[in-house]
Formats: sequence, C-alpha cells, structure tokens
Amino acid sequence: MTTVTAPAGSVLRPRGGTGFRRFRSGLATVLIVTSFLLAAIPLVFVVVYIVQQGLQVMSWDFLTSDLAFSQRSTSGGMGPAVVGTIVITAGATLLAVPLGVMGGIYLNEYGGRSKFAGLVRFLSEILTGVPSIVMGLFIYTIWVLPRGADGFSAFAGSMALGALMLPVVIRTAEEMLKLVPHELREGSLALGSRKSRTIRTIVLPHAAPGIVSGALLAVARAAGETAPLLFVIGAASSPNWDWLSGPNNALSVQIFGNAASPFVSAQERAFGAALTLIVIVFIATAIARVVTVIYTRRTSGAA
Repeated sequence: MTTVTAPAGSVLRPRGGTGFRRFRSGLATVLIVTSFLLAAIPLVFVVVYIVQQGLQVMSWDFLTSDLAFSQRSTSGGMGPAVVGTIVITAGATLLAVPLGVMGGIYLNEYGGRSKFAGLVRFLSEILTGVPSIVMGLFIYTIWVLPRGADGFSAFAGSMALGALMLPVVIRTAEEMLKLVPHELREGSLALGSRKSRTIRTIVLPHAAPGIVSGALLAVARAAGETAPLLFVIGAASSPNWDWLSGPNNALSVQIFGNAASPFVSAQERAFGAALTLIVIVFIATAIARVVTVIYTRRTSGAA
C-alpha cells in the first residue's frame, strides 16, 4: 500500500475562509430543517385531528350505507359519496393524465420553441390559476344546461376535475422530461431506434417517477374539490356506478354540507368523510407508485 506524503518543507493548510463556509453550510442546513419542521407541524396536526375524529364514526356500515335522510339523523353513511368519488376521480384521471402526458411529450420532444408550443405553454399557465368554480360553471354551461336534468352525471364531474388537472400534468410532464439527459436520446437514436421508441423506452422510464408525482398532486387536488361538483353532478342518495348518466355524489360535497351543519351527528359524518377521502388518496398513491416501479423496470429492461 502506497502512502502519499507531502513534499519536504511544505505545510498543508486549509484554504482561507473554510471555517466561514462550513458555518454558512451548517446554518443553511439548520434553517432548512427548521422550515421543514414548521411546515410539517400543522400538517401532522390536521391529519392526526381528522383521524381521531373520523375514527369515532368509521365502520363498514358507514362506508356502505346510504346517506342520512336528514342532517339531524344519527344513522346513515357515505356509501353513495364513496362510490361517486371513486368514479368521478378515476374518470378525471383517465381524461386528464394521458392527455397531459402526451401534451408534455409534444412540448418537450416535438414542439420545442415553436409558436404553437409557446401558445400551449401560455394557456397551461393561465389555466393553472383559474379558480375551480369557474371550471364547474364552464362545464355546467356547455354540458349540463343543454341536456337539462339528464346532464347531471359523474362524467360531467370528471370533465370539470379533469380540466383542473390537465394544465398541472402538462407542465409537470414537460419539466420532468427536460431533466432526462440528451445523451440518452442521442445514444438510442444512434443505435437505430425511432424517436417514438426512444421516448417510450428511454425517456419516459427516466421521467416516470416525477410525472407520477405531479399527476398524484393533481389527483389529490381534484379529489378534494367541491365547488365544480356542486353544479354538475346533481345529488344522489344511493350509489351510482354509471359514469355516463344519472346524478351522483362525492365525499367533498358531503364534507361541505355536513361540516356547515349545526348538528353534531352531521359534523361527525363530515370528519368520517374527510378521513375516508384521505385513505382513498393514500391508496391511489400507493397503487400508482407500484405501477410506476413495474413500468420503469419492464420498459428499461431492468431485472
């Protein structure tokens, strides 16, 4: 083993200012950790409080029973709202996520700095800041009003939520695709792969974790929206699995209605519905993560 020694007569000294740089680095670390803890405290408090209050009414009957006949009632559950939330959110995901990912692929891989790509980016940024109630009124105007009572459906709710999700997914997909090194694309193209195959087997697997994270944020936001659904899904007191027809319900709508009630039983149902919504989003996140890992391994050829 060779030992490296300093030349004779030389003295190894640290560079000037090293101590001050270490102090600044440590200070920055402390500030970052402190900021994280300050942001996490209210989040943990809210989640723990909802879990404590929601568990008081949580049961299988609560998740499957029809809605209470009146807010005074101490019986009744959230069966129709649970079904409606799953149907509406899943439909919005099917509408928005594929379109958003394809839009991000176009902007980064094909559109570049073209005028049309710039227009799409501009509109996406504008739509990101549009209030959710405006999306609900838009779908109500173009879809529900022309059809009358038949226009209320889970599909209308999915369109309203999908319109909220779409710009978020587009911008997230584009930014994640930008992080994939160009050398990977060039190497695949140099080996004779078509651009479409390069995107599918090289680019998307590397960007998939980030794209999924952005899509999950959009889904979580959409699942908790109330204002758009008030105008487009109507009201259903029994479960409706039909996506295309018939009024429906949602947990966010029930949380809004029951939380504003002066009756204790209604407020308890609101906490139960909030806990149910959190669990649904958590399960959807876990499933999406597992699917992403499987997709990434299969498309990249990993063992």
